[in-house]
Amino acid sequence: MSTVSEAKPFARGPRIVLNQLPVLYVYDHCPFCVRVRIALGAKNVKHLVHFLANDDIATPTNLVGKKIAPIFELPEENFVMGESLDIIAKIDTDERFGTPDRILPASGRKDIKAWQKSVQVLLRTLQRPRYVATGLLPEFQQLDGRHAFIKNHQLPPYEKPEWKGDGTEENPGMEMDAKLKLYAEAMAADPAPLIEDLNARLVELDDMLYGEHYCSEGGFSLDDVDLWARLRSISIIQGVAWPTKLRTYMDNLSELCDVPLYDEMAL
Repeated sequence: MSTVSEAKPFARGPRIVLNQLPVLYVYDHCPFCVRVRIALGAKNVKHLVHFLANDDIATPTNLVGKKIAPIFELPEENFVMGESLDIIAKIDTDERFGTPDRILPASGRKDIKAWQKSVQVLLRTLQRPRYVATGLLPEFQQLDGRHAFIKNHQLPPYEKPEWKGDGTEENPGMEMDAKLKLYAEAMAADPAPLIEDLNARLVELDDMLYGEHYCSEGGFSLDDVDLWARLRSISIIQGVAWPTKLRTYMDNLSELCDVPLYDEMAL
């Protein structure tokens, strides 16, 4: 049985270049979109990434009938589909995209899922204001895109019904000016106590990680696709102290899948 020291990185196959490149419609910050980018990168499939503005309703609606992402398109077939795991299943079973079944199934690990749930509020508090404050993510290049995100994404301790409302006169949701003020206050607040907490939680995750190339024993799997996609946005937070194994894991999969981290724009 392999040990951590013997674990070898995922070996990408030859470059796959179709006559008409697949198109992936995404938001850069969206972990579900990143899932598909990871899979395409690991399978070495050349593709076009179409970054949607966060307030662009028409493009996804014309493709799949509603505002969602990711969306995967094969132009030469007039084929379009949504839902990240369905897209990944398509990519990893279709021989046009290389050897099938290279990405192992999810292991069902409850420890990593529990960890993800335990840091959800912490990460929302730190990440969401930084997404829009950088002004650098493609979906937030314009003010309308930034405001669309703020309008629809609550900051803790508020819950979605309180933030967005339910469309009734009794619960119209919070005023936009109040939302903008809360986002500005979140960015202006001293992040040190939250980052200290996050650093401690990353040490916990580091202990759960099988190795530097994949998080679960056996090889590159949907565990990695999901975990790395969620961890990527932590790199937008300046001052995070990554444990060595976890940081190497992040760098290794960034290179493997050709999906950059946010270190250079961290706030």
